[in-house]
Amino acid sequence: MKRNVLISIAALLAGLMGTILFQSNQAHEERDSRDLWEVRTEIHDKQETQQNLYTQIHEAEQKLDEYQSQNNKERIELLKESVQKLKKRAGLTEIKGEGIKITIKPILVNSDRVQEYPEIPPELLQRLFNELYTYGANDIAIENERIIQISPVRDVNGETYVNNRPLPSVPVEISVLAEDAKELMEYMQVSKVNDYFAVENLEVQYQVDFHLTLPAYQQHIDLEYIRSAESEEGGK
Repeated sequence: MKRNVLISIAALLAGLMGTILFQSNQAHEERDSRDLWEVRTEIHDKQETQQNLYTQIHEAEQKLDEYQSQNNKERIELLKESVQKLKKRAGLTEIKGEGIKITIKPILVNSDRVQEYPEIPPELLQRLFNELYTYGANDIAIENERIIQISPVRDVNGETYVNNRPLPSVPVEISVLAEDAKELMEYMQVSKVNDYFAVENLEVQYQVDFHLTLPAYQQHIDLEYIRSAESEEGGK
């Protein structure tokens, strides 16, 4: 009797171990099966978020020290300067600089038939934006639409909308500012995103431009859920 109980317990433990091992292998396979681009993008996003937090904390500490050491008039000027910097970082001002100009146009096919120009799928356009940011882009505008962190890129009745406005038909131009335009262009020229566009019968061309002008973001930003912080003394 005792022997049968021991055998049953051993079989139960073996079954549990086998189940755990199977689930572990299955989870491992799921992790390994992710697209390399998705893994790289996720890692980059987390690193970028962490770095942005460190930068914001450092800048806030510097501004606080500077603010506390100045008189009222100097504080007002400092606040105005800070507001302008924040507007620039948020994409709410026109900006100029060097970067690359991207042209997306249809791949022409030798045929007697009239060729229909393909649409740029929103998910593919968003992937292009992500790839640009990954390789060093600072600011992006497509046609006359400035791309900021809250810019929606979506499908509306079969059309691609950016900032709630329909994207014009190809050819479409994208302006990208970067600290090292040449390096960004070299990365993008060998990026797999070009292959994804080719599948949609679209060609992506890159060109360095030292005199780019990006428009300010023109859409309304909803501040409904933003509230002023209360200080420890009870003031605003």
